[in-house]
Amino acid sequence: MKRERAVFQVLVAVLLCATCAGAARAQTGRDEEFGPVVRAYLGYLRNEQEVVDDRASRHEVSRAYYVRNSNRIRALRQTAVRIARETENDYLPELEAAARDELKNLFEEPPKLSALRVGEVINNTFRYLGTVRAGGELFYIFSRLDPYEQAELMEKQKQPAAIETQKPAAVETAKPAAVSSPATETEREGASRPRRASSP
Repeated sequence: MKRERAVFQVLVAVLLCATCAGAARAQTGRDEEFGPVVRAYLGYLRNEQEVVDDRASRHEVSRAYYVRNSNRIRALRQTAVRIARETENDYLPELEAAARDELKNLFEEPPKLSALRVGEVINNTFRYLGTVRAGGELFYIFSRLDPYEQAELMEKQKQPAAIETQKPAAVETAKPAAVSSPATETEREGASRPRRASSP
């Protein structure tokens, strides 16, 4: 009985691997529409799925772990393909997909989900791209800003503060000039006009 069960498990694992390999080959054919950078990322996701499949076949991970990570990989793939098609560029940002209960892995203080807006930048680190439903699970998708984008954002945030600190000095120097100008004009007029000499 034990031997039959072991043979059955091996057969299931072989069939699963064969199915995944066939799907991967078909997927590779469909990825030809993209440039080398996008294809490399999609290939990376396929490799990740193979690792998850292998670990599941060896009973190294729970069913919940397997399903969650397979769904995450699917969500990342959907997002990458959408971005590549919309932008028509051979470029992808560093993408993160997190379920609601995983947001604490990305943020010390997770943002309020009801207040999130697509395109919003959080903590000068992540840009919110929206949600993707994969395998019945909802994932929140973020792109990590590169160091140049982060530096640019921080520079922009400093500029309004610098302008605010300069404003009071400009107002102070302008006020005395505006207040004193009418009096000085009259004085100047009187000073420049020649005085009549009074007759003795």
